[in-house]
Amino acid sequence: MTDPGRARFPFLAVKPSPRRWRGLQLVGSAMAITIHRAELHSPDVQALLDLHVAAMRGHSPADACHVLPGSALDRPDILFLTARDNGELLGMGALKSLDDHSGEIKSMRTTPSAVRRGVASTLLRAIVAESRARHYDRLLLETGTGRDFSAANALYERAGFTDAGSFGGYPTSPFTRFLALHL
Repeated sequence: MTDPGRARFPFLAVKPSPRRWRGLQLVGSAMAITIHRAELHSPDVQALLDLHVAAMRGHSPADACHVLPGSALDRPDILFLTARDNGELLGMGALKSLDDHSGEIKSMRTTPSAVRRGVASTLLRAIVAESRARHYDRLLLETGTGRDFSAANALYERAGFTDAGSFGGYPTSPFTRFLALHL
């Protein structure tokens, strides 16, 4: 793997964190959003994961809820990222390797206090950049179509994701939406 402190996220106008590599810092914004790897076992991350799982189960039909609990994200084929501002957890997201040419976005969630502050788009850009660094051809995701998913769908559409067919064994349903970004 190449040095993560080097131009892995050039479109974010980032600079390496002043401490050892823990993340990248978004400069020129009101917040200093830093992206961190492998913080899955931090208590604040576990609390956000619990919130995420509960929300997904509460907003999705049982047969269309494919949320992964925290323990299922702790795998070598999943890169888990968090976003922080001066140590405060702002959000999380994960990149699951599907094969040598594609990845899947998993468990994107912003903390309630950080909604509408650019956290989700920053995490998404970090995941897209990592996908490009891995030379993936496409980035996929599965999400819902209900009102509670409208902000997420708008985020992905703004980033260039388009509707795609089912993948990874997910069943199709009127509630489920599959999206792809061709890299």
